[in-house]
Amino acid sequence: MPFSDFHGNPETIHRLREMLARNRFPHAVILSGAHGSGKYTLALMLARTMNCLEQPTTGGLPDFCGRCSNCTRIAQAEDLDSRFAEAVEARDNLRDADKKETRLFVQTHPDVLIIPPDPPQLMIKVDQVRHVIQTIYYRPGEARERVYIFTGSAFMKEAANSLLKVLEEPPEFASIFLLTENAGELLPTIRSRSMTFNLGALAATEIESQLAKLRPDWNARQRALVASLSEGAIGRALSFDIESYVAARGHALIMLKSALGGNNNDHTELFKTTESYRSGAEGRAKIDNLLRTFYSLLEDLMFLQSGTERLVRNTDILGELKKMSEAADFAWVQRAADGLGEVERGLRRNLLRSLSLDAFATALERASW
Repeated sequence: MPFSDFHGNPETIHRLREMLARNRFPHAVILSGAHGSGKYTLALMLARTMNCLEQPTTGGLPDFCGRCSNCTRIAQAEDLDSRFAEAVEARDNLRDADKKETRLFVQTHPDVLIIPPDPPQLMIKVDQVRHVIQTIYYRPGEARERVYIFTGSAFMKEAANSLLKVLEEPPEFASIFLLTENAGELLPTIRSRSMTFNLGALAATEIESQLAKLRPDWNARQRALVASLSEGAIGRALSFDIESYVAARGHALIMLKSALGGNNNDHTELFKTTESYRSGAEGRAKIDNLLRTFYSLLEDLMFLQSGTERLVRNTDILGELKKMSEAADFAWVQRAADGLGEVERGLRRNLLRSLSLDAFATALERASW
């Protein structure tokens, strides 16, 4: 996958490659963009370009071959979720005493280290940064450049302060990438010692075009829906689970229609729906999906009520949304959003999911009288 296969942000890609060509690449780079915008993919591309043994060029700018030993080993870290799960499993298999002292890393090449947020807090911890400090000043063994990729910007305070020390005096043969959805989460002193590049959203039409090539199993209506829901992030679009989304949206629509239908409804379908949200890890993922879907529907109702139909994301059910928008006012939508917040807080207190959803749905129904 050369740079020509990277979707979107051509000016940013060109600038980064141009700095590599001139040997003016910064030692610390912040890649900022929405989830799924390609930050991690781009960081690995740049790591391969820095260390490719063949050093090809395209359009007069550095690229990577994808075939040499450095490129192939770095590419083995592309599936970050799988590598992260492997690292978590490996730590879980250690003795209890060793678990406490072991931090998570992903490393498929000896000179390229990926540092993910460490569970259960999912934050970058000081021991992870200390490991970076211990290794970054050694010259690379098999590559030209040591590369460190922090995949999140949630640093514990001591970890952020430790990283700052490295950024103040970085070695000439190392590059650090900080990936974030919001660069403002990083300390101002870290931002001032790094160069920030923002990956902007792609147009929905561009995402649809790419989906037509990469997801031929989806029809045009599905591609339009996913392009709208992905909010300009091609990675999010390509990994979108449309079947799960549509199923969750169907349940959310049942609850909305029941509430907006008043108190004369037959609640059989409603209670059958809420009863399907049982306890357990699988049930938690299912209800999280339901809540995210519910929020997207409420947002669409607000767009319709404010006269901005062009912003509606669930485009394939626009007719249904218009009917519900006529039955609900802005205050009702606001109460529904507040009610969803209460459901989320109840889940953190381990309240029964089905009962929480029942209470939410019936409260909405009373509010719509």
